Amino acid sequence: MKYITVLGSTGSIGQSTLDVLARHPEQFGVFALSAATQSEKLAEQCLAFRPRYAVMPDAEHADVLRDLLKDAGSLTEVLVGTEALCQVAADDAVDLVMAAIVGAAGLLPAWAAACAGKTILLANKETLVMAGDVFMRCVAEHGARVLPVDSEHNAIFQVLHQSDTGCLNKSGMQSVILTASGGSFLETDLAKFPSITPVMAVKHPNWSMGRKISVDSSTMMNKGLEVIEACHLFGLNADQIEVVVHPQSVIHSMVRYVDGSVLAQLGTPDMRTPIAYCLGLPERIDAGVAPLDFFRLNALTFRQPDMQRFPCLQLAFDALRHGQDAPCVLNAANEIAVAAFLRGNILFTDIARVVEDSLDVCKLDASATIDELLDKDAAARQCAQAAVQRLQAA
Repeated sequence: MKYITVLGSTGSIGQSTLDVLARHPEQFGVFALSAATQSEKLAEQCLAFRPRYAVMPDAEHADVLRDLLKDAGSLTEVLVGTEALCQVAADDAVDLVMAAIVGAAGLLPAWAAACAGKTILLANKETLVMAGDVFMRCVAEHGARVLPVDSEHNAIFQVLHQSDTGCLNKSGMQSVILTASGGSFLETDLAKFPSITPVMAVKHPNWSMGRKISVDSSTMMNKGLEVIEACHLFGLNADQIEVVVHPQSVIHSMVRYVDGSVLAQLGTPDMRTPIAYCLGLPERIDAGVAPLDFFRLNALTFRQPDMQRFPCLQLAFDALRHGQDAPCVLNAANEIAVAAFLRGNILFTDIARVVEDSLDVCKLDASATIDELLDKDAAARQCAQAAVQRLQAA
């Protein structure tokens, strides 16, 4: 029996994780769950999986959860705040940590898990985008393990992973090819981009995702963050990563080899597949996913990403090539810009402008510690907020 902490259990990744866990009660037990605001949903999950702990970020939501669990006779203990998230990620009883908290808020719990030598199922992009070098050094120093949950990185991992040794076989690898759906506006006239609304942007054509990541998919910032992640996960540089727009989301990513071979991982677009792969290693376990029906596929198409349509992807490549703290600034500015767009404060096309302005204004040096990176994150958010205010005033 392995025990898992699911950080961000009420989000799409968290719910998919619990769905897979429910299929294998003899193999997995839930140690702790956490959520940001959905107290009622978290209460339902606690009653179903009976974790030892449940964590909410603030006392108000924690009190609501505590009352709900008390009324239902649950023995789950409710904890509050970032320190509690770190506690349930690092506890000696925990074998696996699903890091699925969205945004920079997921960094410190993932860091705590790494320091405790845990196996981390990483779905939080920002951990590696903000602190890739520092975080991966911590993983190595403490004997932790990072298993990528993002469908693209998981696809590459499946191609490279050797089940007999547990290592990655990069022999003869030339590059990796990250596939991208292109989001909701792949065919939309560029002239209409300023009129894109939050309601339109959160509707992804293939995947069921949260609001923030759905917007990131529409701008292709999501793919840009994945490019940066891939460098840290697989020891690559920017020139070893290709991005291909593949609207059907059937091929999840590919590896190109020097002999001309290209190996790909395919499957139905369902996050339970990469989650089950990480949970089951070194075996494969049932994920409840419908098999891929090749006879119902009309076509698999591919195109080169248009950087005029997706300037955020270009900004991510630029930040990666600049190095130092540029990816941290990129991520922080994007979080502020997307939040402002979802509130209706700026236009869809302003998201890239806020990020670009922040990269131009914010000092780009090199941070060596988590505390320094968190300071840089805070400074970048101030730069981005100022950019948002300038756009609103204009």
